[in-house]
Amino acid sequence: MNPPLLQGIASEHGIDLAVSGDWRLAQAGHFPDWPAHLPVSTTRQIRLDASQLNSLDPSGAWLLLNLLSRHGGTPSNTMWQHLNQDTQAILQLVQQHHPGTAPARPKTRDWLARLGAFSHRMAGHAGDSLRMIGHVGEEILGIVRQPGRFRPIETFAQLDDVFVKAIGLVSLMMFLLGVVFTYLLGRQALQYGANIYVVDGTTLAICRELSPVLVAILVAGRSGSAITAQLGTMIFDEEIDAIRVLGLSPWTVLIIPRLIALVIALPLLVFIGDLAGIAGSMLVAKLQLDIPVAMFMDRVNSAITPRTVIIGLAKAPLFGIFIGLIACHTGLKVERNARSIGLSTTATVVESIVAIILINAFVAVSLAWLNL
Repeated sequence: MNPPLLQGIASEHGIDLAVSGDWRLAQAGHFPDWPAHLPVSTTRQIRLDASQLNSLDPSGAWLLLNLLSRHGGTPSNTMWQHLNQDTQAILQLVQQHHPGTAPARPKTRDWLARLGAFSHRMAGHAGDSLRMIGHVGEEILGIVRQPGRFRPIETFAQLDDVFVKAIGLVSLMMFLLGVVFTYLLGRQALQYGANIYVVDGTTLAICRELSPVLVAILVAGRSGSAITAQLGTMIFDEEIDAIRVLGLSPWTVLIIPRLIALVIALPLLVFIGDLAGIAGSMLVAKLQLDIPVAMFMDRVNSAITPRTVIIGLAKAPLFGIFIGLIACHTGLKVERNARSIGLSTTATVVESIVAIILINAFVAVSLAWLNL
């Protein structure tokens, strides 16, 4: 293997270079530098004679192009001579990706353009959501006019999946939350001898805020993602097209039962969560704060009013509607590939959680403004 060489002379017509030897990666330590007596100028024509070039690999081509670009060589003023077909193919391939020869990338759009693109996407998303709400409202009115179109078996199957199978998980989560919340609050209350007021704080927080929000987030992650995956898989397998071919409405068969199940299940799960959270709080109050069960329950009766419980339960159907709409809307937009199903499932969980937090904040501010 011969060492790589680069020799040249300058004239008033340009620079004549002769490339010889083996320009390969194995010879990288022996690559020559630009001849010291040659000028550097992008206005001069550079002619490269490759008749003595034994071999060239992509690494050698890259380093040679680097050497030329640092000393004024550009695609417009560089002319190659006596290149064989293989060497020319390697040079053309490397030139496509070389920063000195590749075409400049288009400039990144400024913030105004990005804002416009984001607004356009959000407007399209809002339009799709409104169309879906219209479809759902139309189907519900059709079921009211023709009750025979209602699918009780599918609704009860969804209710079993959303409500019955989630009871254990909701109970455990809220029970442990009541334990932790009461323990942390109780440690602070012990310093001031305000043990009994821990009952007020924990039960009010659980029934009015914690149970509705956390149960809704749990349902969004468990059932909302499952609904999106189910609908996406049915689109992937063309089952929804088969339902339409049979003359049935996918909205009546698939969407309405799932929405009804979520609207019914959320208040029931929130109520179970209230009871489990109070039970966990009662356990810690007995063991840590020495509050008897009878005193705890008496304090709960005086601290919690029916309005507090009703407010917490009333938010649950609203959460259920939004979780169902987001899950079904995302599921119906799934493309026919596995990657889209995974992305849509993730989008359902994220959008549902954001919607739950925003709705809860709006309701809390509204109730505070109404002194409720």
